[in-house]
Amino acid sequence: MEKKILITGGTGFIGTILCRELINKGYALTVLSRQPADAVRALCGRVEVTSDLKLLEGHQGYHAIINLAGEGIADKRWSPSRKQALLDSRIGVTRSLVDIARSWQSPPEVMVSGSAVGYYGDQGEHLVTEDTHPHQEFTHELCRDWEQAAQAMAKLGTRICLCRTGIVTGRGGGFLQRMILPFRLGLGGRLGNGQQYMPWVHRDDVVSGLIWMLENPHANGAYNMVSPNPVTNREFTRTLGKVLHRPTVFPAPAPVLKLALGEMAGLLLTGQKAVPARLQAEGFQFKYPELEAALADSVA
Repeated sequence: MEKKILITGGTGFIGTILCRELINKGYALTVLSRQPADAVRALCGRVEVTSDLKLLEGHQGYHAIINLAGEGIADKRWSPSRKQALLDSRIGVTRSLVDIARSWQSPPEVMVSGSAVGYYGDQGEHLVTEDTHPHQEFTHELCRDWEQAAQAMAKLGTRICLCRTGIVTGRGGGFLQRMILPFRLGLGGRLGNGQQYMPWVHRDDVVSGLIWMLENPHANGAYNMVSPNPVTNREFTRTLGKVLHRPTVFPAPAPVLKLALGEMAGLLLTGQKAVPARLQAEGFQFKYPELEAALADSVA
């Protein structure tokens, strides 16, 4: 019998590839999306589409939920209304998933829910594992409340995995898409002093990691979904320039970024030297552990 999975965020940069991989593995998918069903299928493949979780009330149940919903954290300046939208699109949707699952005939066996290494806040040069104490700031509060909302599903007997993702590289989208044009024009450069860490990861590894959490019955709790080799912004900039065969001599000064972006500039000027301690200890293998190969594939 096909195992059925409910996915939120299925039409996103990670979700579209994840859906196709899961279909290839024989899963039956239902994607929550406000887009027309034909548009969702064009992105995700052969899936069912629901526009409202309330339509699933009293459902027979799903084997699993993969929860990747959330508006782009760096898409707009962080006004009070924008912060609320970021909270609602993550925490609100996750709480709704838990409420709807309570009405199902059978609760899900597993829920894999998105989060981010922003959970830890600014950590400077300190090595960050899943046991690192977080720095109190907006990104931590956002991820903390998002994770707590997901963990409420455990009361139904559901296994919970929390995927604390870093900066995702890959073809045709994501944050890298915004960087490629100026770098191709020779206008790229470090951000601020370039010493802040960028906990990057290739999209293929994120997709593989989500499936590993889904299928590994021993996986549980929070996992840093980042490359085992974090780099500083200066190193990332230099490597991207090398891959594109372009100079990287135009830095963006910190005062300019703070003036332009306000509080959100902290996303660019601070970071985490995060490592996937639990994933590696539990046997997960990365396809792209090194930055240069990951970027070469991402800009091909």
